[in-house]
Amino acid sequence: MRAAFSEALVRLAKADPNVLLLTGDHGYALFDDFRRECPAQYINAGIAEQNMVGMAAGLARAGFRPFVYGLSAFIPVRVVEQIKLDIAHDQLPVVLIGDGAGFVYSHLGTSHQSTEDIACTRAIPDLSVYSPADRFELTACMDMAYQAKAPVYLRMGKSDRGDVHAAVPQARVGSLLAARPGQAGEIAFIATGSLVRTAMDIAAGTYPDAAVWSAPFIKPIDSKQVTAICAQSQAIVVLEEHSVLGGLGSVIAEIASEFAPVRILRVGVQDRFSQHCGTYEYLLKEHGLDRPAIEQRIRDFLTTI
Repeated sequence: MRAAFSEALVRLAKADPNVLLLTGDHGYALFDDFRRECPAQYINAGIAEQNMVGMAAGLARAGFRPFVYGLSAFIPVRVVEQIKLDIAHDQLPVVLIGDGAGFVYSHLGTSHQSTEDIACTRAIPDLSVYSPADRFELTACMDMAYQAKAPVYLRMGKSDRGDVHAAVPQARVGSLLAARPGQAGEIAFIATGSLVRTAMDIAAGTYPDAAVWSAPFIKPIDSKQVTAICAQSQAIVVLEEHSVLGGLGSVIAEIASEFAPVRILRVGVQDRFSQHCGTYEYLLKEHGLDRPAIEQRIRDFLTTI
C-alpha cells in the first residue's frame, strides 16, 4: 500500500507542480522516488507537526496543493486543533496522510499506536475521512483526495494484508465497495482498512452467502447504501482496527438506528490501551482482532439473534 501511495504522489506531483509534500522528519526511504523526481516539491518541516500544518494552510492559501505526511499518531492526533482551525474551518485543499494507523508500529508502544484517529477527525466539520483497504483503494483515494480540492484525512495502514480488489475500483466518494459478493440474509460484513481482508476470509470460510463490503470512505458515507445493506440483513458485523468508540462501527450504528434498525456487532479496539508491547500479530491477538477471536465473537453474537 505504501508503494502505491508513493507512486500516486509522484504521478500527481509530476502532473501538477503545485503539489507539495510536507513531512515531519518521517518516511525517508518511502520518498526516495519523490525526492528524485520532484525535489523542488519536497519540504521536510522537521519534528514540528503543529507548525507543519500551519505551513500547509499558508501554502494552500497561496495556491499550492499540500500533502502533509506523518505517522497517524501525530497526523492527525497531535495536531487536531491546527487541522480544525487552520485547515478545515476555511475549507483549504490540504490532504493529510496518517501512516501506520492502528497497531502496526507495535514495538514503539502506545505513543505510536493510533486507534482514535477516525474518531478525532470525523467530528471536524468539512473534513473528509478516507480509509483504504488495499493498494487499489489507496490509488483511488489519492486521486479523489486531489480532485476534492477540500480538506481530506487519509488513513493508511502500514501493514499489507493482501489485495481486496483485482484492479483500481470505479468508485464515487462515499460509496461502499463490494469486496465479496453475497446474498441478502442472516449476516453481512462491513469493514475498513486492514480488517477487510480478514472479513473476506471469515466469510469465505464460514458464511458463504454473506456479502463483504469495504468502506474506504468513513466520511462522507452513502447513508442510503448503508441503509439498504442493513435492511437486507438480520445482522451486521463491522470490523475495524480502530476504537469501537467513534469509528466505522459508530457510523453504521448511527445510520441504522435512524433508517434501518438492525443488530450490529462492532468489532474493534475496546476502550483501553495495550497492556504489553509486542509484534503486530501479538497486539491483534491481545485486542481480540485476530481471526479466531473475531470468529468466536461472531458465533456468540449470532446466538443472541
